[in-house]
Amino acid sequence: MASGFFALLDDIATLMDDVVVMSKISTKKTAGILGDDLAVNAEKATGFVSSRELPVLWAITKGSALNKLIILPIAFLLSAFAPWGVTLALILGAIYLAFEGAEKIYHALVPHTSKKNEVETINKLEDFKDEASEVTEQEKIKSAIFTDFILSVEIVIIALGTVIGKPILFQILVVSIVAMVATIGVYGIVALIVRMDDFGLKLVGLNANKKSFTHIIGSLLIRTLPWVIKGLSVIGTIALLLVSGGIFVHNLGFLHHFLESIPRFMRDFIVGLLVGVLALIFVKLIGFIKKGLAKS
Repeated sequence: MASGFFALLDDIATLMDDVVVMSKISTKKTAGILGDDLAVNAEKATGFVSSRELPVLWAITKGSALNKLIILPIAFLLSAFAPWGVTLALILGAIYLAFEGAEKIYHALVPHTSKKNEVETINKLEDFKDEASEVTEQEKIKSAIFTDFILSVEIVIIALGTVIGKPILFQILVVSIVAMVATIGVYGIVALIVRMDDFGLKLVGLNANKKSFTHIIGSLLIRTLPWVIKGLSVIGTIALLLVSGGIFVHNLGFLHHFLESIPRFMRDFIVGLLVGVLALIFVKLIGFIKKGLAKS
């Protein structure tokens, strides 16, 4: 009886060793998408009032954890019974990511008059400032959680691909660990980024001497944050197009040999941008038709 119990413990220890090893391998394979996830979510988690940054980030983090809880069981079921569903989900998600990336570029190049008018209206209506700000915050949180959902699908699928053929318990343990690391790691780093200026202020307050080490580092962190945020906005947009383009190239056979002569990251970006522009045109066309029907 005792020997059987110790044999069971030995089997469990062996299983956990294998799980740790495969988790490391899976994490390495998802490192690229985790980097893109960080850039995209850091860009989406910035731009709030200082006092609201951490509450907003916490709301997004909880949404990200919920995304993983929804995605994981569905991914295991699809992998076992309908592998084509995984590919379909990836492609649909990639279209949205490409659209969002192209839309950001469009708004950067073309003045968005409706947004300007909206801001002016809000500024005039002083009594509704707080309410409008709260609505905008909730919209940004929902957008961030939705984008995280699509990126989480890609992370889970890549991690799942490294353990295909293994027992289902092994798959669940490995992919769940990768998903947990993705959520804690990404949003932990994002939290450090968005609070960088507050940390800088504390360092500055430690010593009144402007030539002191803490004052210099603190001032540097405060001055650097706006540039970091702007940089993350650009990197996040590029990441959206790179991730979506990579999904298209890897999952659509007719794109495997598209622009093979150029570097892979450039090919992924071009494919993502082309699909994003097409999706943006389609959405604008639908909106134009709806306006025309409403007027008529």
